[in-house]
Amino acid sequence: MFYFDPLYWVLLIPAILLSLYASLKVKTTFSKYSRVSTSSGMSGAQAARRILDMFGASEVRIEAISGRLSDNYDPRSKTLNLSEDVYGDSSLAAVGVAAHEAGHALQHAKGYAPLALRSGLVPIASIGSNLAPMLIILGFFMRGLGGLSSLMIQAGIVLFSAAVAFTLITLPVEFNASNRAMSLLTTSGVITSEEYKPVRKVLNAAAMTYVAAALAAIMQLIYYIMLSDRRR
Repeated sequence: MFYFDPLYWVLLIPAILLSLYASLKVKTTFSKYSRVSTSSGMSGAQAARRILDMFGASEVRIEAISGRLSDNYDPRSKTLNLSEDVYGDSSLAAVGVAAHEAGHALQHAKGYAPLALRSGLVPIASIGSNLAPMLIILGFFMRGLGGLSSLMIQAGIVLFSAAVAFTLITLPVEFNASNRAMSLLTTSGVITSEEYKPVRKVLNAAAMTYVAAALAAIMQLIYYIMLSDRRR
């Protein structure tokens, strides 16, 4: 239903274009600096291990996983999962990504509040992003039910608001992890001062994807609210 509404595209196209640009920027930047080795010769896994051990998170395990740029930190099992392109590679791109995920592990170890809040929002955000559009569509198709129709639409908007909140809280979490990563990489001696700028470019490109996701979610929420107003 939404895809045939011009208003939907007016609101979402800028966010979609930013998402495409961000995705392309990540791929090209990572590809460029994955061909430049660190002067220390340390791999992504070795860099992450040194950072974690130096800053009091030696209990965090580091494991290799399949996929490209599928790197993540799992706070439940205290496991830092590094993709094949990062785990054993000694490029500037690899150590940058590995340090970023190590930054998340240190956030967890230090009780960083926004990370805890984001983790708590995961279940409701997942439900909201999947269920909200269905509730809103059903609400429009069931207009004859009056109050029930309106209630379904409003419930969908509330649920999707939780998904939007998740994307917004993700921004300071990711920016903080990147800032920690840059500080940790230089302090631990994994990279030199000359290598700081290219690694920063890799992490900045990755951060742009989260900005694009937040913008898309906000625009979609605005669209749902405008639909609700239009119905009334």
